[in-house]
Order: sequence, then C-alpha cells, then structure tokens
Amino acid sequence: MTLNIREYGPAGGPEVLAIHGITAHGGSWAAVSALLPEHHVIAPDLRGRAGSRDLLGPFGLRRHADDLAALLRARGGSPRVVAGHSMGAFIAVALAAAYPELVKRLVLVDGGLPLELPEGATPADTARLLGPAAERLQRVFASVDEYLDFWRAHPAIGPYWPATWDAYARDDLIGTAPELRASASVEAMIADGAELYGPDWYLAALRSLRIPVSVLRAPRGLLDADPLYAPGAIEEFRSLVPQLRLAEVEDVNHYTVLFSDRGAAAVADAIEHP
Repeated sequence: MTLNIREYGPAGGPEVLAIHGITAHGGSWAAVSALLPEHHVIAPDLRGRAGSRDLLGPFGLRRHADDLAALLRARGGSPRVVAGHSMGAFIAVALAAAYPELVKRLVLVDGGLPLELPEGATPADTARLLGPAAERLQRVFASVDEYLDFWRAHPAIGPYWPATWDAYARDDLIGTAPELRASASVEAMIADGAELYGPDWYLAALRSLRIPVSVLRAPRGLLDADPLYAPGAIEEFRSLVPQLRLAEVEDVNHYTVLFSDRGAAAVADAIEHP
C-alpha cells in the first residue's frame, strides 16, 4: 500500500509537495491550493492518517521523509518546492536533509524549528501538549454534527470557522455513526510528536540545509493564545540556518495561518515567490 494522495491544480503545472500537521490530513492544503491556480499541489495523507491510516509504523519524521522521497521519485524525481505546516514542516526539513536532490526550496509554516518543552514536560507528553486536537483522537462521536460541534468549541477554530474547515473536518472522520472517530492514529501522533523538540539528528539536519528556507510565524498558537514560537525565538536558529527568511503573518493562529483567507494568502505567496 502506498500513501493516499490529494492533488490540486492543473496537471503539468509547477509541482509543490505540501505536508500536513501531526493530527491532520492532506485536505488541510485546500485553501492554499485554491490560491495557486497554476500550480499542481501534491498533498499526501501521511502514514497513520486519513487515507493512509492503514500504513503501519514505525513512525517518526525520518520514516515520513522516506515515504515522501519514494513518492517524489515515482513522479520523476526533479526538485520541488516543499511546504510543510506544523509537524509537516519538520518532515520537510528531514526530507531536504536526507534527499537534497528532491527539494528546491522550503516553506515552513509555523513549524520546522525545534519547539521548547514546557517546564516539567517530556517529549512523550505529546498528547497533553497538543490539547483538544489530540484529545479528539481518543473520542467516539455519534454523528458528523457532534464532531463539527467539537471543533466549533475549539478556541482556535470555532470563532473563525474558515470556509474550508467544514469539508476538511468531515473528511477527517472514519467509521460509521454512532461510532465515528478522527482518522489520525494515536500511536503515530505520539511517535512523531516526540521528535519535535530538537534531537541531535534534527539539529544536524537543519545545519545541513543549503537551499532557501522561508518560515511563516503565527502570532497565536494552538488555543488561539500563546504562540508556538515566542517573538524572537525563531531568529535564534539563524546560527543553524543562516539563509532563513522569517515572515510574520498578522492576526492568525496555528490553524488559521493555513485555513483562513489571510493565512492561506500569505502561505501561497511564500510558495509562489521565493
């Protein structure tokens, strides 16, 4: 079995590989793709998620990078722009470091640079650190409406409800009512999340990058409050990635930086214009 792939835009257009976040799926790139009408966006469901849920572990950033390298080689192997959101940005870095011939440029959306663990936490605390997004993976929902209500109560989604969120959330469900579940594997989430805090191999991967790297930062985070990266934190990584270019996207959170009109426009612009 190979990765399930979602594709947007005209065949033959400049190809972009778009990598989703830790509990998400490839449909999270729909809003950005709509703003890149001349590009062909390849947005796979990662191992352990949605249409690729039945692909078993081991998981981890490097395993995902291997999967994506195989995908790109099967499509000709020429270097592409690679964009990643949240954990997808970390996978993009791992891919570019291990397979530099496949990646022309990186666009990292509120991710890709090692996170700071809260005091007293360990990398194994992924589920707790992700909050409601992780909590839903262990819940059963009686109906699609109940699942949508879960997201309407989420502080980073409900007050904004991006135009593409309804379809995205519906496509996240597996099973049949009254036993519906979010599609991402808890095992995959925990294994992948443990590598977001800067293990030595990942710092070496960042240090090895020689291609252009753009980072888009959201000023608000997973719960529409504290950001994933505090102001000034990303600049500290210039010693590892001197060519890093940082852009702040105004008035978005960790989710709406990808799903809202404002956020999607900023991400599409970063993909289209080096």
